[in-house]
Amino acid sequence: MSDQLFAVTGGPGSGKTTLLEALAQRGVTCMPEAGRAIIRDQSVIGGHALPWEDRSLFAEMMLSWDLRSYHEASAMPGPVMMDRGIPDSLGYLRLCDLPVPTHMEQAAQRFRYNRRVFVAPFWDEIFEQDEERTQGRDEARATLCAMEDVYRALGYELIPLPFASVAQRVSFVLSHLSNAE
Repeated sequence: MSDQLFAVTGGPGSGKTTLLEALAQRGVTCMPEAGRAIIRDQSVIGGHALPWEDRSLFAEMMLSWDLRSYHEASAMPGPVMMDRGIPDSLGYLRLCDLPVPTHMEQAAQRFRYNRRVFVAPFWDEIFEQDEERTQGRDEARATLCAMEDVYRALGYELIPLPFASVAQRVSFVLSHLSNAE
């Protein structure tokens, strides 16, 4: 387990990436989300690892990206904030009612983050769709539930982010980082 790696999870459009961008401006090391980058790259090259084409392949690519990010972040001085984590691939497959391969379960068990995971709750007022975020509000809420279930089942303590300004969320996270075990 890497106590200096902090995952941020939740549904789409809940402010995770905005929070991490603000934390990065404050000097906190942050690792980017796999999903958006995979969608951009696959769209450019005409690939099929897209959530609207091959969800299992998309999940495998997310796992691969998140494992690389995990190893890269583990070599950095902490704390490091992760825009989603390895367990998110499991949550995604469960959300899609697809089987979770054993190797994904093993990856989530073996490559652990700090026991405290930040969860961005669904927030209707800031939720937006775009070319990469095509999920509707119902799917965003369901994604949040799937991620909470997976992280909880893996023994993580969920720390909900407040419904607050970006600056207030940054202060909230920083206070938890300074008190991290």
